[in-house]
Amino acid sequence: MAWLLPRACCLKVFCQSSRGPFSSGIARAWSGGPLTAYMPEAVAFAGSRDHPGLYKVSVEHVDEFWGALGRSRLMWINPFHSVKDCNLQQGWVSWFLGGQLNVAVNCLDRHVHTAPNKVALIWEKDEPGKEVRVTYRELLELTCRLGNTLKRQGVKRGDRVTIYMPPCPLAVASMLACARIGAVHTVVFAGFSSEALADRIRDAQSETVITVNQGLRGGKVIELKQTVDQAVRACPLVKRVLVSMRTEQKVPMSELHVPLEEEMMKEDVCCEPAVMESEDLLFLLYTSGSTGKPKGLVHSQAGYLLYTAITHKYVFDYHDGDIFGCVADIGWITGHSYVVYGPLCNGGTTVLFESTPVYPNPGRYWETVERLRINQFYGAPTAIRLLLRYGDEWVKRYDRSSLKTLGSVGEPINTEAWEWYFNVVGDARCPVVDTWWQTETGGICISPRPSSPGDEILPGMAMRPFFGISPALLDDKGNILTQNNVSGALCISQAWPGMARTIYNDHKRFLETYLMPYPGFFFTGDGAYRTSQGYYQLTGRLDDVINVSGHRLGTAELEDIVNQHRAVAESAVIGFPHEIKGEGAYVFIVLKKGTDVSQERLSNELKELVSKKIAKYASPEYVQVTKRLPKTRSGKIMRRVLKKIVEDKADELGDLTTLDDHEAVEEIIEGHKRLLQEEQGQ
Repeated sequence: MAWLLPRACCLKVFCQSSRGPFSSGIARAWSGGPLTAYMPEAVAFAGSRDHPGLYKVSVEHVDEFWGALGRSRLMWINPFHSVKDCNLQQGWVSWFLGGQLNVAVNCLDRHVHTAPNKVALIWEKDEPGKEVRVTYRELLELTCRLGNTLKRQGVKRGDRVTIYMPPCPLAVASMLACARIGAVHTVVFAGFSSEALADRIRDAQSETVITVNQGLRGGKVIELKQTVDQAVRACPLVKRVLVSMRTEQKVPMSELHVPLEEEMMKEDVCCEPAVMESEDLLFLLYTSGSTGKPKGLVHSQAGYLLYTAITHKYVFDYHDGDIFGCVADIGWITGHSYVVYGPLCNGGTTVLFESTPVYPNPGRYWETVERLRINQFYGAPTAIRLLLRYGDEWVKRYDRSSLKTLGSVGEPINTEAWEWYFNVVGDARCPVVDTWWQTETGGICISPRPSSPGDEILPGMAMRPFFGISPALLDDKGNILTQNNVSGALCISQAWPGMARTIYNDHKRFLETYLMPYPGFFFTGDGAYRTSQGYYQLTGRLDDVINVSGHRLGTAELEDIVNQHRAVAESAVIGFPHEIKGEGAYVFIVLKKGTDVSQERLSNELKELVSKKIAKYASPEYVQVTKRLPKTRSGKIMRRVLKKIVEDKADELGDLTTLDDHEAVEEIIEGHKRLLQEEQGQ
């Protein structure tokens, strides 16, 4: 691959931090020694003799805490004059006002200046044992060549660039090249369908798309360029598609297409970094909401970068020289924050995982841990549950002695999976950090670590708020629940640097979704339980969103697609507990009058339709045809009733006084039983 060949690199230093580049080697894990060795900035924090003291400073003396970290851990072109200007009641959030910087310089140039040959990326390709190591010098060269290519193609500061690529060095370079020249990247998960991709390209108003000829995943070839070509036919604004060659397979090229490697090799290895304001847009990332339209969440420059770097360091106890293995795809926020920005800002070595947990066998993760000597492993509960079913032998045949911390992300991890992860994968010696956060939060907000040395970690519980995060539980009337041993809506009572700033071109929706439900608070959409000890345990979504394999999926979005089927008059999508995926989608269908189609055929057609419109992971597990849906007298579908039925809790339906047709419920219960019997009989 031509784009991995190094040449003389641009080493020009153009800015300095007020205290010089932060060395992650300084901040060792706190084991009860001097706190300033753990967090050097603590020397200036009065009363911060331990972790509770540090946390107290972070939420009570916000400007002092984040100001010190911002000055010392980021490299600024011009320093900020104010730490923050935030008002959740009014809906504005700004951090590090007056500050100017470049995110790519913070992630690359300053590390190239001190350790040019340090490995930045280890690309764990789909083909086992074929990893590729990319140094900071090589990644800077890739980024600069690509940045110059984008500029030559007409990409300007503020333009949105859509990236539809598998995890690979050039995908990371594409993100950083956008950051370097001041463009706004929007990465779309390379498993999304052409229609889902087209929706996101149009919403972002992208004129430029970057993709690869083909992807490889789990030993299968995925025709990514074909998907892009189908998408851009419905996107008249797109002026250029840059195509990288992941495989040797030639693909048709038109005037719209640009052969990326060829063009990059014509460019210089120096690319002048744009001077960016702290609150300029860094990227958009789309996530499902409770309405049918995906939301383009906006993250800005300085606050997001600092927050990802700090959480990466302290949640995972990352030390200089460690190999950080987050196996998330770059198309999700986890890949943005903990494959790319957090680790690279800290000068770390980060793994790009292109394959699947079971290719070529269920030992793939652990063989990779052994071969790459991974120290921190960060994965999803759905993968852990899947691998648990294959037994312990696939884990124990590989040396996992390099592991120091295990992480879990995307959804709450159940106790059985947590205990297997801790006892079998980690040999009962690695702490498991069950992290809670969202695309909206930018980085980890609640996690068992950091904490005081020796503090307990309980299975399946996120437990402790991170520095600067002030959680609150509220009841359905908006009252703050101050006591312990209570459940409520999880909100955050003050702004933090990593939070999303708005929804692209729809600030009204941002306010209505996150800031208006509980005025003065950021509403997460999740419910939580606070234990008698004050720990937080996530209990699931409170809105109409289901979490499939760690990916949020709006029920309205699914219903909108299901209703497009010629035979469907009406539908209702309900999430239900799934042994592997965490949650699955259960679809109730009312057919149009005069329609003659079997439930089995309809089920297959709907699964195919959803796969085509969104992605395969969104495909429903069950499709049940019924004559009518349970509704109130005003015509509203009683989803809580359907949820109890699919959870096999038909004896807990509760108050049905507003139900218009009681026979509908009986029919659905009987139909549900028949459907399960048929499934079990197959």
